[in-house]
Amino acid sequence: MTASNKILIIGATSAIAYETAKIFAKHGSSLYLCARDEHELKRLADDLLIRGAKEVCFSHFDALSSDSIISSIDTCLEKYPDLDGLLIAHGTLPDQHLCEQDIDEMERAVRINFTSSAAILTYIAPYFEQLGHGCITVISSVAGDRGRQSNYVYGSAKGAMSIFLSGLRQRLHKAGVSVVTIKPGFVDTPMTANIAKNFLFAKPDVIASGIYKAFYKSSNTVYLPWFWRWIMLIIRNIPEVVFLRIRL
Repeated sequence: MTASNKILIIGATSAIAYETAKIFAKHGSSLYLCARDEHELKRLADDLLIRGAKEVCFSHFDALSSDSIISSIDTCLEKYPDLDGLLIAHGTLPDQHLCEQDIDEMERAVRINFTSSAAILTYIAPYFEQLGHGCITVISSVAGDRGRQSNYVYGSAKGAMSIFLSGLRQRLHKAGVSVVTIKPGFVDTPMTANIAKNFLFAKPDVIASGIYKAFYKSSNTVYLPWFWRWIMLIIRNIPEVVFLRIRL
């Protein structure tokens, strides 16, 4: 693929998605943005045009509505029947303690962080399969590599997402379509505003740069920043008998 492509970004108002869209815009891509806040979408569209995007369109999107998912994708494909790529960047960091006590909250967290993205991919995968090229990039998380008491509802949803993407990658490989799993570590965004920051937290623009590079390299699974691959390798290999006695 060349840099000037047509890209659908779902969850476009998130900090990481916006920083990634800025890079796409700089390289002259046409963008289709989907998110809940139409006012913010309009503001971002104007901003990205100034930054060099060839064209920016947008529509309202509700991750918890199948009708909204279908409508958003259909509208995008009507505008860009030659769509080159997809970035899924929506998500939420739920209150783990609340999820432990409230079934509805737990289910909502899983729907936003896994089921909605799986629905999007299920609906749009046949398009890319028939197209015979393109790149699907989805933001998962290092939290999905091993369940931890501090965020296992979020982590289990992201873990399911990573497994789903692994299967989809194998399915679409023979069609010439890349499926990239992005696994960020801690990122300093509004979603983590209430978490004390330390040296492991990366800025959204650092993650965005890694996403953009992975998109055009057609990578498989990318940890961002890179050192999280080794951190999670260690965490995954802690014996369960030891893991049960530590706090992570």
